[in-house]
Amino acid sequence: MTTTSTPAAEPIRLVIITGLSGAGRRTAAHVMEDLGWYVVDNLPPVMLPGLIRLCRSHEFDRVAVVLDVRTREMFEQLGQVFEQVQAEGIDPEVLYLEADDAVIVKRQESTRRPLPLQFDGRLLDGVDRERRMLSTLRAAADIVIDTTNINVHQLSSRVADAYGGDLGRQLRVTAMSFGFKNGIPLDADLVLDVRFLPNPHWVPELRPQTGLSEAVSGYVLGQDAATPFLDQLERLFEIIRPGYLREGKRQVTVAIGCTGGKHRSTAMTEEFARRLRERDIPVSVMHRDLGKE
Repeated sequence: MTTTSTPAAEPIRLVIITGLSGAGRRTAAHVMEDLGWYVVDNLPPVMLPGLIRLCRSHEFDRVAVVLDVRTREMFEQLGQVFEQVQAEGIDPEVLYLEADDAVIVKRQESTRRPLPLQFDGRLLDGVDRERRMLSTLRAAADIVIDTTNINVHQLSSRVADAYGGDLGRQLRVTAMSFGFKNGIPLDADLVLDVRFLPNPHWVPELRPQTGLSEAVSGYVLGQDAATPFLDQLERLFEIIRPGYLREGKRQVTVAIGCTGGKHRSTAMTEEFARRLRERDIPVSVMHRDLGKE
């Protein structure tokens, strides 16, 4: 008698969407739903193992779960719950959304809704309690997105870049340009400073252009230190890349900054991304401060 083995079921990819109230969890969840993920909002953590079994029985292979502090009394059990999920052969990924206190307060005031942990205190009291309660998840996050200085479309693009395709064990890169005068991106894994390069701002014909133009790009990349800097950055990336993958990190954000984020950082970021693409490394580009005064 010949027996036919049943193919093993595809492993479920589980993403936990969490972070501060007002930082963009709902937007992230909607994007992932549009990308074909099975999304569950505000699930009590203790129900995760049961959800995994249900998804297996219905052959859902991409599942996103929004966890927030409304289930605060159950957060103490989260470590144990994650162990149960890992025993099922699933390594949860964590997407964490955050923003500055002032931005969270402004967003919450515009919706006229209190924060879950605000109680009878101020909005800032609620933000502080959330940060402390979510600190462990923040530290363990695979991807952290700071939404302080980005709009809803940029957030949607970053989530889509991270979760829109099945790239297995490849490390995805977000190459981001920014201006130091607007603050360092809190969600960056690596921050590089290219203010040592001559500033095209002081060249009258280049000042109104950006690093996306051939003239500015040629000026920046033509500086003696530009190519050695990019060569060293590539070497550094090759050192950390296998380690990130070994530790289960699937996305890295490399932020390159200049004064305003218009000329030098934009040109250098574009060139760094081009080099990665030549090596078939998945990379998306974001110019955080381009267009800002």
